Amino acid sequence: MQPWRWYVYIIECEDGMYYTGMTWNIPNRWEQHVSLMGSKYTSQHKPKKMVYVEEHEDLETARYREKQIKDWSQAKKRKLISGEWGKEWTK
Repeated sequence: MQPWRWYVYIIECEDGMYYTGMTWNIPNRWEQHVSLMGSKYTSQHKPKKMVYVEEHEDLETARYREKQIKDWSQAKKRKLISGEWGKEWTK
């Protein structure tokens, strides 16, 4: 049996803004966003594509990381997405 995994993801919206979320099922969550039922934000800012995904072994770590990224500027999120920022981070 494989261990449970959580994912933190970033969606680029059609207006160029980013939405950060977390889930245990990426394909299902993407379909919810595309159908405009995923979140209030993506129902108002149409999702264009998922541009970043990180895997985490537990819910607590994923929640921490999601909040951390949500607090970042758009520029800092772009650096993470492009690989300029690296994936190192600390609690």
